[in-house]
Amino acid sequence: MAAGLQVFGQPASTDVARVLTCLFEKNLEFELIRIDTFKKEHKLPEFIKLRDPTGQVTFKHGDKTLVDSRAICRYLCTQFPEDGNRTIYGTGSLERASIEQWLQAESQSFDAPSSELVFHLAFAPQLNIPADEARIAENERKLQQMLNVYDEILAKNKYLAGDEFTLADLSHLPNSHYIVNARSPRGKKLFTSKKHVARWFEEISSRPSWKQVVKMQSEHPGAFE
Repeated sequence: MAAGLQVFGQPASTDVARVLTCLFEKNLEFELIRIDTFKKEHKLPEFIKLRDPTGQVTFKHGDKTLVDSRAICRYLCTQFPEDGNRTIYGTGSLERASIEQWLQAESQSFDAPSSELVFHLAFAPQLNIPADEARIAENERKLQQMLNVYDEILAKNKYLAGDEFTLADLSHLPNSHYIVNARSPRGKKLFTSKKHVARWFEEISSRPSWKQVVKMQSEHPGAFE
């Protein structure tokens, strides 16, 4: 039984959402300590603050403290291999290597353009910030290139790293969710216009673990209360 797991942050943040999803997949008990890390007077959403390394999600397990959401997910899977979803980080060295390749692709190539689109399509309209069409178009192009690669892989595999849902898929959920559910339909089109990507996103976003996180986000939106 896991004990002393604490997460500091708001479910609305993409980093916190990633960690919460992993905790639910692993069926681990934890304490969520909701804190406002954004500056209310500037109306900055927590998402923006969390892009600064000093404002990342904080996770504590006893004397262990971690701040990178992907590292936290890896830690949970290796520290509690027998709890909850046992295959989420692979069951062998080859599977884990494939998962790691996709985690790197997500953090190095998917995260930057998708994070930009999360801000411009999902957050900026709520903050009455004028649309920056040039930056939106540039990041749409970059994300489109990535999703073209994903679609080819997903034509052969059910999930990115094979036939099982893993951290490779989970890590994509927070940004993808905000883009697909933004007020602007252009974000959703990036995912729904590709047959295999559309099927994949529908499946991973329908998981009970992610639905629980979305429920938490709606109950306590954080920056936009």
